[in-house]
Amino acid sequence: MSLNKTITVKPSDKNLSDLFSSSLGISKILSQLLINRGISTIKDAQCFLRPDMADLTDPYQFADMNKAVCLIKKAISDKAPIMIFGDYDVDGVTSVALLKNTLSGLGACVFHYLPHRIKEGYGLSKNILHICRQKDVRLLITVDCGTSSYEQIKQLRHAGIEVIVTDHHEPSGTGILAQASAMINPKIKGSYSQYEELAGVGVVYKLCQALTGGYLIDDLDLVCLGTIADVVPLRGENRIIVKFGLKALTDTVRPGLKALMEKSRIYKKKITSTFVSFILGPRINASGRMDTAETALELMFADTKEYAEELAGALETHNRRRQKEESLILEEACELVNREVNFKEHKVIVVAGNNWHQGVLGIVASKLADRFYRPSIVISRTERLCKGSGRSIKNFHLFHALSDCHELLETFGGHSHAVGLVVANDKINDFRQKINMLAHERLSLADLIPSLDIDMKIDLSDLDEELVESLEQLEPFGAGNPEPLFYTQGLKLKSNPQVLGRDTIKFWASDGTATYQVLGFNKANILNSLVNCESFDLVYTPRLDCWQGEASLVLEIKDLLLK
Repeated sequence: MSLNKTITVKPSDKNLSDLFSSSLGISKILSQLLINRGISTIKDAQCFLRPDMADLTDPYQFADMNKAVCLIKKAISDKAPIMIFGDYDVDGVTSVALLKNTLSGLGACVFHYLPHRIKEGYGLSKNILHICRQKDVRLLITVDCGTSSYEQIKQLRHAGIEVIVTDHHEPSGTGILAQASAMINPKIKGSYSQYEELAGVGVVYKLCQALTGGYLIDDLDLVCLGTIADVVPLRGENRIIVKFGLKALTDTVRPGLKALMEKSRIYKKKITSTFVSFILGPRINASGRMDTAETALELMFADTKEYAEELAGALETHNRRRQKEESLILEEACELVNREVNFKEHKVIVVAGNNWHQGVLGIVASKLADRFYRPSIVISRTERLCKGSGRSIKNFHLFHALSDCHELLETFGGHSHAVGLVVANDKINDFRQKINMLAHERLSLADLIPSLDIDMKIDLSDLDEELVESLEQLEPFGAGNPEPLFYTQGLKLKSNPQVLGRDTIKFWASDGTATYQVLGFNKANILNSLVNCESFDLVYTPRLDCWQGEASLVLEIKDLLLK
């Protein structure tokens, strides 16, 4: 019995591991874990283990950074109104908050505009020129959007309005490059490659660095929130930002974030990337999913405890509504998958339901992709133009696939693993057929089997508390830097398994030389099979479990094979 995943153990590099171990004074296991994360030099290993704000690269390495800074400083000097146009997710909201704070501190006349997800959709609104004229805007700065807003930017520029685009989404063409006054997007050819994996708020952070000449330590809580929530790889610039940003978030003085942590029952705890991904991020996102993102943005700016608590309560309410909508749509989507999807023919899941709530399509797509391990696109069907959202798997670039289906789509945008689209109702079936045809060319059967990338195969006797403590140097964990996974074979039960609350199973296991406690969350269903097996292989993450001041080493199950 297994969880139907392929297990791949990463290759070891004894020579490099020995070099890291002797030069840095670390264990050979920690050395190999660094190698597994793409570290190949002592300098890079030192930077990874001991990141420093001074390691951040010069923001002026963006080709248009100087142009953007000059335009902003001129607008400030001329007292010309500046509009920040954002997006409705965590990345967009934190981007607006960061840039607005920075520009206000520099004396700018600045205000913002957040589009409504359902009423206006992603990117520059069709009536943006009218909005700018009403406010006498002379400079518009996009954050976390704008790369594909060709026509809108063309209109703005013809009207004499300067436009700075800060974004991290894939360009779907080159027309915008000739229209924007300045383009700061690491995905644009010619931009400095060091920044390629920045979130939208990371790109804004580089602009703010260039404007102020500082590190903006007190604002790293915002940068950290958007970076983790947008699931970009936590390496390079992102690792430094998040490492120091989590500390800033733990110690934040923003009444809004403190109120949200209190509402989420994590206030005064050490904030981790897990807390951001599964507790704070979904609540902030719920504002733009279920209503307007203005509530989440107001939370960032709240200056009294009472107002902050009111806003945090509103986000909690939105999040509960989001969970209900998501559950209902996921159930309907799974029914459609069972009825309509032939897994022998369909490598991409495309499901469409009547008037599904557009705010949760991406979450449902993500859950379908996780459950069935296929790229998944979820569409809310209406009479004419239908909005959809997609999530992908490891070896399928979803944005490129949409680009190759462009003739069937009204609009689309996104990244390799997350996209949004608009498709006419009568083109949905054609789109389903075309993207599956592309998937047959680009995905093998092996690509459709989820895999566990194991760091090392070890014996239980290789583990001790000192080693597990040393693994904390690899934090923060997340996309691009997963928690260490170890693999031990031939284990035997040393106690009767117990089932705890929430389907958790607990037992002791031994490889004949060492014995440790094992915990499996949501694994209670293996109880009978485990008791009757002769031995088992275990994939796990070791942790230190502190109880009443005493630490004990436990192994958290990620996968297992019963024999």
